[in-house]
Amino acid sequence: MASDEPNVPGVEDYEAAAGGWGALRAVAKALKDQMDVPRETSALRRVNQPDGFDCPGCAWPDPAHTSSFEFCENGAKAVSWEATAKRATPEFFARHRVSELWAWNDHQLEDAGRLTEPMVYDHQSDRYVPIGWDEAFERIGRALRALPSPDMAEFYTSGRASNEAAFLYQLMVREFGTNNFPDCSNMCHEATSVGLPQSIGVGKGTVTLEDFDHCDALFSFGHNPGTNHPRMLTTLRALAKRGVPIVAVNPLKERGLERFVSPQHPTEMLTNHGTQIAQAYYQVKVGGDAAMLKGMMKWLLQADADDIAAGGTGLLDRAFIGEHTEGFEALRADIEATRWEDIVQASGLARADIEAAAQVYAKAERVILCYGMGMTQHLRGTQNVHLMADLLLLRGNMGKPGAGIAPIRGHSNVQGDRTVGITEKPTQALLDGIQAKYGFSFPLSHGHDAVEAMKAIRDGRSKAFVALGGNLAVAMPDPQACFAAMRSLDLAVHIATKPNRSHLIPARETFLLPCLGRTERDEQASGPQSVTVEDSMSMVHASQGTLTPASEQLRSEPAIIAGMARALLPHSKVDWAWLVEDYDRIRDGIEAVFPIFRDYNQRIRSPGGFRLPVGASVRDWGGPGKKAQFLVVEGLAEDAPVAQAGLLTLTTLRAHDQYNTTLYGLSDRYRGVHGRRDVVFLNAEDLAMLGLEQGDLIDVASRLPGANGEDHTVRGFTAVAYDIPRGCAAMYYPEGNCLVPLESYDRQSGTPTYKSVPVKVSAAA
Repeated sequence: MASDEPNVPGVEDYEAAAGGWGALRAVAKALKDQMDVPRETSALRRVNQPDGFDCPGCAWPDPAHTSSFEFCENGAKAVSWEATAKRATPEFFARHRVSELWAWNDHQLEDAGRLTEPMVYDHQSDRYVPIGWDEAFERIGRALRALPSPDMAEFYTSGRASNEAAFLYQLMVREFGTNNFPDCSNMCHEATSVGLPQSIGVGKGTVTLEDFDHCDALFSFGHNPGTNHPRMLTTLRALAKRGVPIVAVNPLKERGLERFVSPQHPTEMLTNHGTQIAQAYYQVKVGGDAAMLKGMMKWLLQADADDIAAGGTGLLDRAFIGEHTEGFEALRADIEATRWEDIVQASGLARADIEAAAQVYAKAERVILCYGMGMTQHLRGTQNVHLMADLLLLRGNMGKPGAGIAPIRGHSNVQGDRTVGITEKPTQALLDGIQAKYGFSFPLSHGHDAVEAMKAIRDGRSKAFVALGGNLAVAMPDPQACFAAMRSLDLAVHIATKPNRSHLIPARETFLLPCLGRTERDEQASGPQSVTVEDSMSMVHASQGTLTPASEQLRSEPAIIAGMARALLPHSKVDWAWLVEDYDRIRDGIEAVFPIFRDYNQRIRSPGGFRLPVGASVRDWGGPGKKAQFLVVEGLAEDAPVAQAGLLTLTTLRAHDQYNTTLYGLSDRYRGVHGRRDVVFLNAEDLAMLGLEQGDLIDVASRLPGANGEDHTVRGFTAVAYDIPRGCAAMYYPEGNCLVPLESYDRQSGTPTYKSVPVKVSAAA
């Protein structure tokens, strides 16, 4: 908030660094609000430990699974939220009709606590009522088998599911006969999964945590580590301490990329003297990253030519380009034809700033480029990924120590889910592996991603929805359309730990199946079980909960899936009960279908686990004879061009008290917002241009194609003057989702355009 602007209740300037005492106070409050002391102490002692459980808060890797401090503020919130002492029992649902709960906000819903028993929706009373596990499974299986086609069912997966649960889930669904796997990755890093294989042959990051110890420069595009993966700040602090230049590129200045006080360093805490993180911070226009990347490459190509003309060897890695890449000349022609004045206009940055960033890149021998959803959730998200890979390839910053690309994922196992088969695009290798191990085949036709699944539900082409975690109706764009669509379902099944809004959209038959959390002890016939997850850097490690389950009625996700599968597939070729007795058997199956998991059960028992092979990390670009590809991205048009005077380009943001659709609270400490989320951040000059001032109530109307009327308008929000580029605006996710029509998505990856929405801002009607 600008200090000379009118005061707004719940909005103030926040001057402190990320971390520090503010983080410790927030952790203490979260634990006090949710947990009893013995339970919280037991939980936090074992988070990210070799014999403990993996933090459900994010997918940032652990150094060696040996540090007693390897958790962060938001990780502690995630643990306390899951290990809460609060319970959403049958008595809770007896007291509250579903229509009453619909009026609660999203924080209140999940704050009701842990689900304790399987429930089924009763239309007559408008309440959830208890149901036995066997009866629930039998009714779910009968409803799914009654569909005219398996392709009329959608099977959603949240990235918090373990490898074991995800593998069993896709096995069940494929034996059922469909590839409809809408997944949370469809809404965040699908542009990575599509774009990186086209560039470097693999849809994962190429670096390890150790590479950060050897890099000479780090570029951060479109992500906010202080909120979304705070443990990364420890790594960034170490880089800054050894003098590595960190360049941040983001429309808003995020405190975690500015300065950080480490709660693990007493001197910093006592002096409250933080570490400066970013050496340079470039506030690009919303949607202007492609222009900046092209500008950096334009300077690099010209500086390379100038150096050679002066008798030097040039700035490009010609040996790497010649041996490992294709398409360089086409890229160079496109970049050279791009005018500087267009780059400056589209990026919102001065030419000198873009050139300065390029000089940092050129001076470093080993560069890591990190990015988040600020790069992927655009109409051009896949092309943004291509351009980042192009920049790295020009100087050989792929496949060598201390260099590479690092997509920073949010959900703790979204990458692992994909690795073990959660994909709507099956391959022949997957079919062959499952057929050889389990004796059945399935269609190779592409199934539905998240957007296509919701369209199919809306259009009546899908009539059943099964969710392995998540809150899809709220996470998706166009919530009004999604809510209406899901009310038309014949069957909805939600496997979950807590109630959320998606559970309050009843189908003809609706079931809530409560599952164990990652913090809780999982006992099966062979004894205590561990599950496995894969982090953002392809490290696979074990996670074993130790807390007493929130209810004796809870079952593990693998056990719930096996129960559904036995009811759905009475003649199944898979011995589901046998698999769930010992999760080693599930991992043996994963290894048989996916040979990259060789010696799975042996290697997972080593502290820290093991890393899956990533071809591009060793300059294998997808197989013998294949090369990395320079890919031309035509033009500089912003994702949502604002052609009309008076329109702004809006991006959605996560608040600091938030994990995707989960709201731990209603505040956003680093942006100075407390106890509310109904704000829109705007440049002060844009406010004046519109005849508005800070504190005014405003309406925000989408101007994306397909947007219409009130369904795509946010009404009565409060304007807040903020340090954001002219022509740009920001508001929280998922409150801003209604501005994005279901039809607005990257056509290559299917990712919705949450991050660039042309909007009309006006005084509230």
